[in-house]
Formats: sequence, structure tokens, C-alpha cells
Amino acid sequence: MLEASTSRLAINVSRAGRLGFIAGGTDPATLNHRLEESKQLSYKTFNCRPQLFNSSFRSLAPVISAHKPAVVWLFAPKAEEDLREWAMRIRDATDGLAPICVQVGSLVEAEPSVALAEPNFLVLQGLDAGGHGRRQSASIMSLVLEVKDRLAAISKAGAHVVLAAGGIGDARDVAAALVLGADGVAMGTRFLVSEEAGIPEVWKGETMETGDGGVTTTRSTLCGRLKENHDWSAIYDGRAIRNKGHDDEEGDMVDDENVRLYKEDLKPGDSAWGVHLFRNRCWPGPLGPASTVYYGKEYPTP
Repeated sequence: MLEASTSRLAINVSRAGRLGFIAGGTDPATLNHRLEESKQLSYKTFNCRPQLFNSSFRSLAPVISAHKPAVVWLFAPKAEEDLREWAMRIRDATDGLAPICVQVGSLVEAEPSVALAEPNFLVLQGLDAGGHGRRQSASIMSLVLEVKDRLAAISKAGAHVVLAAGGIGDARDVAAALVLGADGVAMGTRFLVSEEAGIPEVWKGETMETGDGGVTTTRSTLCGRLKENHDWSAIYDGRAIRNKGHDDEEGDMVDDENVRLYKEDLKPGDSAWGVHLFRNRCWPGPLGPASTVYYGKEYPTP
């Protein structure tokens, strides 16, 4: 999302025969710039992933109407009912041509999302996913099975492409998801270490070197609070590599002081990312089984 998901990354994923998404965020000007850039680089219109807090789609609708992205991915409504309006406006803005993805993290969320938005793609995000997700969720091991069974029971099993997301890092994970009944997968954290990802190079190296995710990552709302991003609904938290900010929070440091120190740590710029237990290392955690060559150096990943 956001800075990590650049136009170059989305284009190269798409050139490889998959669906690359450009982060839409909440700012129409930024989304318009990213879609314009993607067309200049590729001569095609690519997919977008707007983060639609507070029913803000009205501000993004003109951009989507102008560019008519191939697919639009929806996530994190303030209220479930928002999905109906968003889906309707997207179909109106794209003349009904843009398929819609809706990302959910539980069975109880999946059924109303299908009824409200009638998505073409239903993304089932398990608790192994990095970044933002539902506080209460299951692994894709049980989530995919439960949702597929429920969709079959309400005669909607064939109406949606079901994608598994969360903890998928290599071909073995993809194969496992397909065996569970998913039609495909969605990947996010894995691309953080790509050449095209828009994050500091040291950050990429830190991500590759992090292992034992059950110990080295944690689910918390701290990263959003440090960045003073208070728009997320209470049902969401985030999974990130543990850092000094988490240690300070557990030591009863108040948020105001933690935020102040976070801002101080940002001042050195990209070079700060190499500091051990650096406070701002709030990003999705380990990638999954693989051994990856990254800029000439081989990093084992758990």
C-alpha cells in the first residue's frame, strides 16, 4: 500500500501475467497522478486499490471515472452498508466494466459483503497477513474452507472468484491455498523487497532478514497511532515487525511521548532504517519460506 505500491511495481506484476494494484489511498490528486503515471509507462490503464475511509468515494469517483481502471479493490469500510454505495458508484463510473474486489477477514464479514457489493473477487485475508487486518480473524486454513462452504450453501459459490491472502510467500503457499479451494491468491508483503517497491533499501534488507514471525512480529494499533492515523475502525489492527515503540508502549509510555520520539527518529531520513530496533519499523513482517537473492546477496527467509 501507499508508498510501497508504485506504478512500476503494479506494471511489472501485470506484465508477468498477474494483476498489479496501485494504492489509491484517500487523496484524489495522488490517485490521479499514479494512474496517469501508469498509463505513461505502460500505455494501459491499471488497477487501483482505494482506501475508502469515511465514505470518501465521492471524492475519488471522478478519478475512477476518468481512468476506468481494470479492477477496483475495496477494503475497510466504516460501516458494511458503505460497500453497497461504493460498488454502485464504481459500476456507474466505469460503465459497469470494472470488476470489484472486496477484502474480508472473517466469515461473519464475508456474507454481508457479498450481498451488499456483489463483488467479482472476494479476497479472504487470514491472520498471517502483514499490515492492516481484522483484529479477530482466522488463518486462511479455516477461513477459505468456511467461506467457500457458506457461499455454496447460499448458492453463490460460482458467482465469485475467491482469493486467499495472508502469509503467502512462494509456490508452495499458492499450491496449499488452491488445495483449500481458493481460486487464486493475493500477495502483498512479499513485494516489499522488490526493486520497484517505493521504500528505503535498508528497510527491504531488514524485512528479508527478519525471521521467526510468531516471535518477531506483533498485532497492534501502535503503528497507526504513531503516524497519527486515527481513521481506522476499531475492528482493525495491524501486524508489524516488533520495534522500540512496542517496547516503550509495554513499558507504559504514553502515546504523546511515543509519537514525539517517533518523529525524532524520522529526522535522519532513510539512513535511520538501519538502526537496531528502530522505532519506526512499522511495516508487515516476514515473507514466508524461500531463499531470495536480493541485490546480489542471498537472504534466508523463514
